[in-house]
Amino acid sequence: MKLPLFKAGILTCLTVGLFYGNASAESKLPTQCSVVIQPKVNPSFQQMNCLLTNAALAAEIPPEVVKAVATQENGTWEQFNKAGEPVISPDGGIGLMQLTNKGGDDQEKLEKLKNDIIYNIEAGVEVLSSMYSRTDLPKIKGAGRQVIENWYFPVMAYNGTKPVNSPLYQLTGERNTDAYQEQVFTKIEKESYIDDTKLAKYPFTINDFDYDRESSENIKFNRLEYTLTEQGHDSAYLFKSGNRVMTTSEGVKLRTKPGSTIVSTLPKNTALTINGEFIYDDDDSTANQFVWYPVQTIDKKVKGYVSSAYITKLVDKVKPVISGATSKSIPFNSTFNAKTGVKAKDNVDGDLTSAIKVTGVVNTKKKGAYDVTYTVTDWSGNVASVKRKITVYDNVKPVISGATYKTIALNSSFNPKTGVTAKDNVDGSLTSKIKVSGTVNTKKKGTYTLKYTVSDTSKNMTTVTRKITIDSTKPAISGAKNKTIRYKSSFNPKTGVTARDNLDGNVTSKLKITGKVNTKKKGSYTLTYTVTDKSKNKTVVKRKITVK
Repeated sequence: MKLPLFKAGILTCLTVGLFYGNASAESKLPTQCSVVIQPKVNPSFQQMNCLLTNAALAAEIPPEVVKAVATQENGTWEQFNKAGEPVISPDGGIGLMQLTNKGGDDQEKLEKLKNDIIYNIEAGVEVLSSMYSRTDLPKIKGAGRQVIENWYFPVMAYNGTKPVNSPLYQLTGERNTDAYQEQVFTKIEKESYIDDTKLAKYPFTINDFDYDRESSENIKFNRLEYTLTEQGHDSAYLFKSGNRVMTTSEGVKLRTKPGSTIVSTLPKNTALTINGEFIYDDDDSTANQFVWYPVQTIDKKVKGYVSSAYITKLVDKVKPVISGATSKSIPFNSTFNAKTGVKAKDNVDGDLTSAIKVTGVVNTKKKGAYDVTYTVTDWSGNVASVKRKITVYDNVKPVISGATYKTIALNSSFNPKTGVTAKDNVDGSLTSKIKVSGTVNTKKKGTYTLKYTVSDTSKNMTTVTRKITIDSTKPAISGAKNKTIRYKSSFNPKTGVTARDNLDGNVTSKLKITGKVNTKKKGSYTLTYTVTDKSKNKTVVKRKITVK
């Protein structure tokens, strides 16, 4: 690494920046990675993967960035050559992170930089972290340390903010793909994302940078804040158990363990839940820089390990869909369950019916319109809300009672509403609302038709027809049968003879008898029985009495 900050001597930089930081403390990296560091021996690639990853996380740097810088500086991730000597580049870059010494006078620290791989890693990471803290370098508006793209300029500064690393060629405005940071970010895409994901690009213009192409002076940055037009990428190493991610390409392999048997092949945008911490490849000989996460599908039916190269934070902006919550009318006093027939489904979470919340109450014992609101929230916080109107209606007709057929006496008093009532299931008593059409002439015998009509407030109408008869039924005389009696016997013409009327009841006392029977003289005698009811209906019965 040709870092201009070190040109006056790496010792000075290390003294103020590194030797008082993590690189000087007893490192936890070997323990975290279960690595036994042997003198002049390079750890395996996956052990180195773990060391770089944990050093980056400890410094709050995306491991993708640190590993790409290490790859750019030392493609094989080796601190020592085959002879066991520290790797030193022609320009003086030392070890894995290629920190450059330019005349430092602390020999002990220099030796550690050469021979202590942990020290070399942590020194490089701390230098990179210090570049992020610089206030003269641009940042992405609203982005934090976890966003990979926000390390574009710190990575540039790690190598030097010289004209050679200008993001654009000054004369043409074309992208400078040979710039150090551009090569590092290309390596992130290739190694950490396996060319599956493209990082967001800064909207650079040539006016953003001032520099003299013929000078070794640093670039002056005229613009210190950028807003990306594309979505930035959080480090894939920050997922925790319970987080949700989604696959970034078609045919992503879910395996029983890293690099092993395929459990399932997943389509693009498949949602997964992280089940635990990431692990490294089981095969130490592999050069895979990514890690593996234990995951399961949202429905929990499929579990396995997925490469961090093929997952990203789940960004779900689609609201769940609530179905079945249509407005409807229901009968008065019926049974109503607000959730019956209502369902919720989400593009990621699937069935969310059980998570539906209902506000609003429907009183089926009270006619009217009620608003009921259904709300459901998916795991990503997208809220769906549907309002429905439930109308409680009354379709039950009122009941008219007492309007039965009736016979009344001639010239009697008659009120058609007497004894007639109306009652409604909702409105209660409607007797006063009864309307009667038709008349009854009590002075004239015959049958009259009356029509009773009543309507409730829901316009349910009931009509009842009633017949009123002015009495024309004659009384009935019983017992006045022809009879033979003995000569000189006793005979009373009223004995055993009765009269009954349909309205007046027993009218025997009103019987009138004409004619006489002489029991002392044999022969045939005729008696006439007459009775009249209050309606002036008259009955006449003749009876023959024979005396022998």
